[in-house]
This record gives sequence, structure tokens and C-alpha cells, in this order.
Amino acid sequence: MAAWINLKIQASAEYAHIISDALIELGALSSSIEDSYLNSENEEALFGEPNIPSNTIWQHNTIESLFDDSISIDTVIDELKTMTGLSDIDYTLESVEEQNWVTLTQSQFEPISILNKLWIVPSWHTTPNPSAINIILDPGLAFGTGSHPTTHLCLEWLIKEVKINDCVLDYGCGSGILSIAAKKCGAKEVVGVDIDPQAIISSTHNAKENHVNIQFYNSESSLKFEADIVVANILSSALSVLAPIIAKACKPQGKIALSGILKEQVEMLTEIYSAWFNLNKPIEREGWILMSGTKKSIS
Repeated sequence: MAAWINLKIQASAEYAHIISDALIELGALSSSIEDSYLNSENEEALFGEPNIPSNTIWQHNTIESLFDDSISIDTVIDELKTMTGLSDIDYTLESVEEQNWVTLTQSQFEPISILNKLWIVPSWHTTPNPSAINIILDPGLAFGTGSHPTTHLCLEWLIKEVKINDCVLDYGCGSGILSIAAKKCGAKEVVGVDIDPQAIISSTHNAKENHVNIQFYNSESSLKFEADIVVANILSSALSVLAPIIAKACKPQGKIALSGILKEQVEMLTEIYSAWFNLNKPIEREGWILMSGTKKSIS
């Protein structure tokens, strides 16, 4: 017998929040709104992009609400129509069985290998290769579990480029994965910065779990640090705005690696960063790009 019922309702931008709030009032244990075209070619990229109002919502939405199986969904729909004034509501139902959610979540995250030299290992797994560089990292609130192509690209680049005496700056550190990798690859000093307070908390925790000494700062803080290597895995819109800051943080003849970039954004970023850097040929992975280069000498 199902433990819960997942009610899925299709809604326009005008009614999505109204319906979601009403469902909570009607006893939903949770309610979420997402783009009906998520993970398709018609997906609308809204959240996480600068200059987009926080109250912006998709044109076509799917509202998912979880109810105890003792609740009458027919009654919920009737009351929802009364509360919203809608005469017709497009919905489907799914049964959600009771199960061990911790075990289910953990089963979705396996160790990840980078060039057979570095492994990202969730804490509940045994490392496949104890002699390799191993980063213990659990999924959390901050971006960066190692599964995204941009993270792969940056990790591969760090493995090849980090030298023993390098000072490394991780701009937009997220979970701290790139900072930790740089330190474990032999960097002398590593500093991570991020605008998100949760990222600073996550990064600090993950560095401690991996027994590496790294300083993490809010990017709004005054940072006087000149790096041999600057790596920034963030949105291209942020990379374009932050270019002068990233360039200033990199020593002459120092190296940068930039990711979080789509193919169609490379030309714009090349034009911006060429003012300070001699850029290499971009590297592509699953539609995502890593741009790298060397800072021009001061004339």
C-alpha cells in the first residue's frame, strides 16, 4: 500500500504560485514548482541567472505536491477549484511507496574517476584506488559533486597544471571541490571565494573532512591574493562581469581556467579575456566549454 500520493498539476505562470500555496493550505506535506519542459530542448533557463527578477516563473509549470494516502484527492481538487476559481484542473497521480530514502539517495552517487588519477568518493563508499588522489565529498547544498561536465573539465585541467609551489585561487568555490583538488595535487596555498554563505560553510566542512588547510572567503570581502593559477567554474554572465577581478588576481605569466561556459558564449568571453590573457584552444565536453590561458606579461 502506498504511503503517500504525489499530485502533479499543470499550471500557467499566472496560477502556479496560487495553486501551490493553496495545496499547502489543503494539507500537502510539500509542494514544488518546476518548468514543465525541464531537461528538454524547450526548457526555460530562469533561476540562477543575473538580472532576472526572483519572482519570475516559467510559462508552463508542473506543481508536485505530496499528500498522505489517507487524504481524498477528489476533495482536494474540488476545494482547489473553489479557492482558485478554476473550473478545470489538469492533474495526474502517482503512488509513492515507503522506503529507505537515505539508502536510495546514497545509491545514486557512486565514486567518480578523473583521468584515473583522482577519485571523488562519497563518504559511504570505499575508495576504488587508495593510491590515487581521493576527495571525500557528499552531495550537499552547494554546487559541485563532481558529476557535472564543467567540474570534470576543471579537475582534469588542475591535475595537469598544478605544480608544487603554486598558489591557487578558486573563484566561485561552491562545495570546495576544485580547491581541495588543487591542494591535493600539491599546491602550496589555496584560497576559495564565493558569494553564497552556504558555499563557504560547505567548502570549509569539506576541506576539514579531507584534512587540507584552505581558507574560504565571501567574495564581497577584500581579498589581497595574487595567484599562479585562477580557476573559475561559474556562469558565463558572471565570468564576463568579474573579468577585471579575475585578471587582477592572477600573476603575470599565471594561468586561468574558466568553465560554466556554453559554446555560443566562447566568442564573447574570448574578446573580454584577451585583454589580459593569451588564450588556448577551448576544450569541449557535452556542450560545455573550458577556456584556459596565460596572463600577459606587464610591459
